[in-house]
Parts: sequence; C-alpha cells; structure tokens
Amino acid sequence: MDRLWLAPGKLHIEPAEAGDAEAMARIHAASFYRGWPSADFARFLDDKATPAFVACDAKRRIAGFALVRIVMDEAELLTIAVDPKWRGKGVGRALMQALFSDLMMSPAKKLFLEVDAGNDAAIALYKRMGFITLSQRQGYYARPDGSAASALVMACDLG
Repeated sequence: MDRLWLAPGKLHIEPAEAGDAEAMARIHAASFYRGWPSADFARFLDDKATPAFVACDAKRRIAGFALVRIVMDEAELLTIAVDPKWRGKGVGRALMQALFSDLMMSPAKKLFLEVDAGNDAAIALYKRMGFITLSQRQGYYARPDGSAASALVMACDLG
C-alpha cells in the first residue's frame, strides 16, 4: 500500500478500491437525500481522474469516504460522507487532511466544492481547512419535502 493516513477511533485512511462501491453508496444514502447508486461509485473508482479515499478499521469496515475529481490544475470534491455513527469524531476532518496531502502530489492548485448552505457542521469544517465562499447557487439541492436548498461554492488554494 503506497498511501496511508491515521484517523481517529483506530481508523486509518487509504485509497478506495473497486469493492468499496457498495459501502460508499450505503454511507452516501445515509448522508444525502438523493444518494448515489453503487454503480456510480464503481465507475468513479475505475477512473484514475477521480481519486477516492476511505476511512476504515483494520477489518476494512468503512466509516467514511471522500471522492475528488482532478482536471488539469483544478480539483473538485465530488462528495464526502461519514457513516452516521462516526460523525462528530473527526473522521471528516481526517479524510480532508488525507485528501489535501494526496492533492499536494498532483497538478491541482485549487480545490473546489459545493455544500448545502444549511450544513453548518460541514461549512465550519471547510472554513477551518482554509476554504472561502465564492458564490451561492439557489435551489441547488432537492429536499425530501420538495423544497430546494442553496449551495455554497467554496474553494481553497492547495499551495
């Protein structure tokens, strides 16, 4: 294994593997109203331009993951999700730190993301990681009640 980072709760972070698609889809569905199917994750995991990382224990039980797309000198955090029982324990922050570490070895100079404007915990994490808000997209995310949530577009320089 070429890349490995430590994470809280006796977890570690490593590159995702093709067999992780089901677990990633399960965690994504528990985290977002419109979870992505495992087939989508399988396609991402098969694409070298979309590195993915999982936080897992020694038995490779996945507690969270992050998926990024790199295009030339820009990267976009496509999604990040932490299993509900692991939230609030620093797993998301550890995933972001591993992602930053890995991106430092890529041509990417800036990392972009979109986040639900009402997701205070995620926004606070991103701000602590150095992200700034660039703009807001009205009605970007669908909600279960039929309403729509705005998304903040945020970015961070990678060095």
